[in-house]
Amino acid sequence: MGFRILRLVAPLGLALMVAACTGDAAPVTTRTTAAPATSAPTTTPPAATASTSIATNTSTTTAAVPAPAAPQSIPVATLELVAYPVPAGSRPHDVAPAADGGVWYTAQGSGELGWLDPTAGETRHIDLGAGSKPHGVIVDDDGFAWVTDGGRNAIQKVDPLTDEVTEYPLPANRPNANLNTAAFDGTGRLWFTGQNGIHGVLDPATESMDVFDSPRGRGPYGIAATPRGTIYFASLAGSYVGLIGEDGSVTVLEPPTPSQGARRVWSDSTGAIWVSEWNSGQLSRYRPPDESWDIWPLPGGDASAYAVYVDDTDIVWVTDFGGNAIHRFDPATETFHTFELPSNPGDVRQLLGRPGEVWGAESAADQLVVIRRSGD
Repeated sequence: MGFRILRLVAPLGLALMVAACTGDAAPVTTRTTAAPATSAPTTTPPAATASTSIATNTSTTTAAVPAPAAPQSIPVATLELVAYPVPAGSRPHDVAPAADGGVWYTAQGSGELGWLDPTAGETRHIDLGAGSKPHGVIVDDDGFAWVTDGGRNAIQKVDPLTDEVTEYPLPANRPNANLNTAAFDGTGRLWFTGQNGIHGVLDPATESMDVFDSPRGRGPYGIAATPRGTIYFASLAGSYVGLIGEDGSVTVLEPPTPSQGARRVWSDSTGAIWVSEWNSGQLSRYRPPDESWDIWPLPGGDASAYAVYVDDTDIVWVTDFGGNAIHRFDPATETFHTFELPSNPGDVRQLLGRPGEVWGAESAADQLVVIRRSGD
């Protein structure tokens, strides 16, 4: 398959507006002016390679899901990047839009769960306990925030109304799992990863937990669910994508590039799996029906793909540590547009969004960033 890459670097003007009250700050608005895109030819992606089955559970293998009538994506020229400072020392890692219009973030530096009011720029922090080092956060259908806390080696549920924290520790024989991220499957069970070589599942209804050894030991990192609730994860150290069966078994899927360092994964509306490849600086896509792969190198000469997220219009977003940027990728045209980050380094480690907004956290700069339509 032939394809082209367009790179658009949007120059940024940054105006800091810091509120006078302690711990609260007004947003920093970074408006982007779209420059003409330029194209560069690339080689055809490598041919697909067969997946290697560690423990196959064919009942959960996902066929292509017919795409619903998707909303139209926001034109790139109308998008802007806005930054919101959070308390110094927060070191925000992951973000999750909250049901009330706010945004949750894991304050890994202070051992807390933070919440941002995008309208006022105000924040509040919830103490997660001694030794806390929260990594991931997601929100369930009832508005509860779920945190993977590597410092406490536990999954935590936070009530958005009372800030009450309910903790689910990992079994005593699974210490120091280095918990990373979590995702709900189609039955409401919470699956999670631990970079020290585990994946596990918590059933919130029964509060039972199972933890499994992952293929190739160390590495499980990003995790995501397809529209049908099938779970995939990425192994950074193992350089593979894992399809998790209902019983915890894993089918290993091998991306075409050896030692690519698959870091995070996300599903689009069809059930295709998008992968951010840390070592190779590439964005790849796995199509379950025919086990095929497509690959696109990120723009720039020193890319390191960290986070990947697919929005509700099937536009793909990926963060780039080497380029200090967030890239927007349109699969229909196979073109990239680049938004430079307001801080250098910014180090955005994860992306998540809601219709019309893509959120991330500049972990190196103590602020959250959002890309949305100008003036919204």
